Amino acid sequence: MRILYLFPAILLFLLTSTLVKAQRPGYWQQAVDYKMDIDMNEKSYQYQGKMELKYSNNSNQSLKKVYFHLYFNAFQPGSMMDYRLKNISDPDARMVINHGTKETPNYQSRIELLKEDQIGYQKIKTLQYNGVDAQYKVDGTILEVTLPQALEAGQTGNFIVTWDAQVPEQIRRSGRNSKEGVALSMAQWYPKMAHFDEFGWHLDEYIGREFIAPFGNFDVKIHINKDFVVGASGILQNPNEVKGYQKNAKIKQHKGKATWHYKAENIHDFVWASDSKFLVDSAKSKAGINVNIVYLPKNDSTINNWKTALGLATEFFDFCADRFGPYPWPSYTIIQGGDGGMEYGTATLVTGGRNLKSLVNVIFHEAAHSWYQHLFGINETVDEWFDEGFTSYVEELGFQTLFEKRGAIEANPSIEAYRSYYKLALSGKEEPASLLADYYNTNYAYSNQAYNKGQVLVVQLGYIVGEENLKKTFLEFYKQWKFKHPTPNDFKRIAEQVSGINLKWYFNLMINTTRKVDYAIETVTDTEITLVNKSDFAMPIDLLVEYEDGTKELFYIPLREMRADKPAEELKVYAGAKRTVLDDWFWTKPSYTIKLDKKPAKVTIDPSLRLADVESSNNTFPKK
Repeated sequence: MRILYLFPAILLFLLTSTLVKAQRPGYWQQAVDYKMDIDMNEKSYQYQGKMELKYSNNSNQSLKKVYFHLYFNAFQPGSMMDYRLKNISDPDARMVINHGTKETPNYQSRIELLKEDQIGYQKIKTLQYNGVDAQYKVDGTILEVTLPQALEAGQTGNFIVTWDAQVPEQIRRSGRNSKEGVALSMAQWYPKMAHFDEFGWHLDEYIGREFIAPFGNFDVKIHINKDFVVGASGILQNPNEVKGYQKNAKIKQHKGKATWHYKAENIHDFVWASDSKFLVDSAKSKAGINVNIVYLPKNDSTINNWKTALGLATEFFDFCADRFGPYPWPSYTIIQGGDGGMEYGTATLVTGGRNLKSLVNVIFHEAAHSWYQHLFGINETVDEWFDEGFTSYVEELGFQTLFEKRGAIEANPSIEAYRSYYKLALSGKEEPASLLADYYNTNYAYSNQAYNKGQVLVVQLGYIVGEENLKKTFLEFYKQWKFKHPTPNDFKRIAEQVSGINLKWYFNLMINTTRKVDYAIETVTDTEITLVNKSDFAMPIDLLVEYEDGTKELFYIPLREMRADKPAEELKVYAGAKRTVLDDWFWTKPSYTIKLDKKPAKVTIDPSLRLADVESSNNTFPKK
């Protein structure tokens, strides 16, 4: 990959050429090129923006209308986000004030309290399409543009947009004066072209969840107080003219402002943050990825934590390259800001007032989103589990290897996610993972489903197809789908091609239902074992039998729907066991009996703990 960085034209050709190669019949995707000029008033928290946008219609449809997101408009009293906070039983604690107690809460939306000089807004001043004024209307956080002339299939349209904006109080992701003292966290800050694909326009009102957008290139100039330091997506083009990045930089200013010029290629969101007290440091990974940290140096402990995290972050990119495919951009910037952790193109905003473990955890998670969100353009409004669950899996592997230095990863690296999923599954609050992200009845159900059940889905997939096939699936998926917008079905198809195992039943039951796995050992005698499926979710079974003579045997019972067998795995928990493949078990039959030649001393269903069995007390004999 380092060779590519030496030849930008070649890199651009390779990146853009992937956009037109179909991975499924009829596949296409739109493309955008943003050129923006931003004049920021850090005292009023307002800015003026101008954007030149090239929008390529690679679909087979004629477009008479296009749409943009105006996310800042959500931070106004009476918005849909405001009403969502008032009417969900467990609102995000960052976004409300609790006038009651923990046991008897009385929540008030913070958005409801915003005054005129505290709200967020993006007000369109002018909008032209191909040099002609276009009609438009604003409806909440959606800007609808009626084109004076249709954008035909295969054509590229040119927009020029000017707007005024006010940065809201820090309530969710974007905002001014965060709790940690960051002046400006600029996420979801520009009129952003809505995503259009084979499923139509994605026009979700912004009520706090996440995003989907077309890939494109960004050329951004930010004019701001010369004493401020900026961290952003992409590559800083003029580090010698601004504060913080080069020791001998000569700040170039005009009327007290410096200009920060950034470029980024083939990303689908651009973020920046700024503060006069920001400190910048950087390091390179072995693969040549330049990792930047931009943070507030509160004290010696904070500085040491950030510097240690920087070294671990470079290791993380090398770690992920081996398992999930090389990070394809030349840089990544970790910026203190926002209200937690949120991923953007080649950058992230994270809160920095944390202990080292917490800081590394959040950085690993957001950096892992460079694969499962940004590299694959996953639709987080629809398939949040595909985004957060897979990212959590990547994060956990990296954290256990690089921070905890466990060496060989255990068979189930995500046991804590399993435990959280079990609580959700048994709580009565679980909803199907196929539900649109905005529509969950509780934040509890959304977060546990997206992060924990999504992570369980990955690990349990390894149980079904085998760990080596899972690793091969990740790399093949990277090869076929980087810089595109795959669906979960595309990942499923890769896993089926790699393993030869049919997985329709598994993905359907995990994603579209709230069914739970529950197997049990019903009886054990000197000559046979009977297992029973107590649930409505059938799975293949690994059954480890330890005999009284000291030998072990691993019985593998495939599920008929798989139409193939998982290969033998060399897991530590299976060490020394003879493997015996039995006849398949079908989901219409509730019990299965195994004949034995020797007397069993101990029997265990899935000693690797990757089977997501909600009641494991009956999975061993003798019972624990």
